[in-house]
Amino acid sequence: MQKPLVCVTLRGRTVEEMCNDVPKAVKLGADLVEARLDLLWTTEEKITSAKKSEEGEKESIEIIVNQLELDAIDVEDSIKTISSTIETPLLITCRPERQGGHYPGSEDDRISVLKAAIASKPNWIDLEVDIDPTKREELVKLAGNGTSIIASLHSLEKTPSASEITQDVMDAQEMGDLVKACFYTKDRRDALRIFESALQLKSSGANYSLMGLGPGGDWSRIHAPALDQALVFATTESGWHLAQQGKINASDLRIAWEVLEYS
Repeated sequence: MQKPLVCVTLRGRTVEEMCNDVPKAVKLGADLVEARLDLLWTTEEKITSAKKSEEGEKESIEIIVNQLELDAIDVEDSIKTISSTIETPLLITCRPERQGGHYPGSEDDRISVLKAAIASKPNWIDLEVDIDPTKREELVKLAGNGTSIIASLHSLEKTPSASEITQDVMDAQEMGDLVKACFYTKDRRDALRIFESALQLKSSGANYSLMGLGPGGDWSRIHAPALDQALVFATTESGWHLAQQGKINASDLRIAWEVLEYS
């Protein structure tokens, strides 16, 4: 059983914060790191409160995200700093609002950002499957053989059936070196659909990364080696609230794989 690569999404909403998170990500077991360029156009406020549960009182953290104007960021300078500072294998992403991201500009503007990112020669680039086919083909050609492509899809609506998820992943196989599919889960029933799809994909030969954001969303991450997933996304963040978000700390992920004897 081969362990998947672990990609740690860098924390922070500035170039400096992202670059400063890299050493911690590597220490916790990252094989590669993801720089989310769209987050540069945001700021955040954290509101902490106490929340009662069956296990007792726990701390609850609410994050309010504020959007910046498009001209607030010098994107080319940001990309240059990120690519020259980060030595760890790098994935660059600029997620549009339609797929849960925060990039505030038009799609043409975002395509220009992706072109600039590709020009910096990252190890990986994230290209959503719903990008206009002609524009996406151009980006793929620019990436060439030097930059691997993640063909991604993120659903902001209800979690589809297991068979629909499986079909979406299979349909996108030719669109990149790896297909990433992420769905928001409102409860564990949604999470079971994602896990069932991962079981179906295990024997398909697909190169994929499947996960949920919400309760149970981390199940497919924790059991990724047994599901033959190629890549798992994790974070340097820690806290009980991660499980409710479907996320997992990179070190905790590695420990879980050891405990479960996924070797």
